[in-house]
Amino acid sequence: SFNEVVDENVFKPVAKTYKYITPDPVKTGVSNFFSNVGEVSTITNDVLQLKFNQAGQDFLRFSINTTIGVLGIFDVASSMGLKKNKEDFGQTLGYWGVPQGPYLVLPFLGASSFRDAPGLYADMAISPVEQLHNKEELAANTLNIIDVRARLLRATKILDTAAKDKYIFIRESYLQKRELVVNDGENTETFEID
Repeated sequence: SFNEVVDENVFKPVAKTYKYITPDPVKTGVSNFFSNVGEVSTITNDVLQLKFNQAGQDFLRFSINTTIGVLGIFDVASSMGLKKNKEDFGQTLGYWGVPQGPYLVLPFLGASSFRDAPGLYADMAISPVEQLHNKEELAANTLNIIDVRARLLRATKILDTAAKDKYIFIRESYLQKRELVVNDGENTETFEID
């Protein structure tokens, strides 16, 4: 309930305004930049999961987008055929056998689990954004949050109209998705939505 109130009164209106006033090429560049910054966490977690070939590909992708793509504003690597991977510390813990544990809803951050919550902290700690000075870090994190929320506006509309019980729908969707990404797309567990 807390997250929904904050979202409805702060994040959603700001995201709608951002989406309305920001030109599409700028929104794309912002999304690409933060996606490129996220490659640092992906590469680290590739190595921690012993996915060395994927780590090499992700490092190449990061290098190309950081240099030719002007700090990642342009996603040059995708047009060169280098697909984007996403690995995080929660997946790394799952790879090494740490069970998912109970579902959690974190204030401001939303859906998580006992395994993924510490992973969020680990991923944030190694992010290049966290190495900025206080004001710059706050500005970058704020812009990232607004960008992510703006990209989720359409999903919110679908969720509001499709789900009888939003909490159960989000919980089960989250748990299924996390199970799939930890197992690299192989579903090993069956979930039922009431």
